[in-house]
Amino acid sequence: QVQLVESGGGLVQPGGSLRLSCAASGSIFSGYAMGWYRQAPGNQRELVASITNGGRTIYADSVKGRFTISRGNAKITVYLQMNSLKPEDTAVYYCNTDPRNYDWGQGTQVTVSS
Repeated sequence: QVQLVESGGGLVQPGGSLRLSCAASGSIFSGYAMGWYRQAPGNQRELVASITNGGRTIYADSVKGRFTISRGNAKITVYLQMNSLKPEDTAVYYCNTDPRNYDWGQGTQVTVSS
């Protein structure tokens, strides 16, 4: 049973930065792509960034050029570096495979506000 635990969220001013981390207990099949998703109040959960096991990345247009996804070591499965944050980035952020194969974790809240 794989459990995903996201961390690194918080309150940041517009233009600020945060780095999210995703730790997985249990083994995730190495062939899966890993993704970061987010869900804002009243919105559906959306994929914002994904990285294959070969390192190929894709980003949602709304975050392209500002967010960077990277794979971690054995403890941390995937990171999301978020720069130039905007109020519209406010959401709960989740990691999972892309497409999703495991139960959602609790997520980490990111709030961008002055």
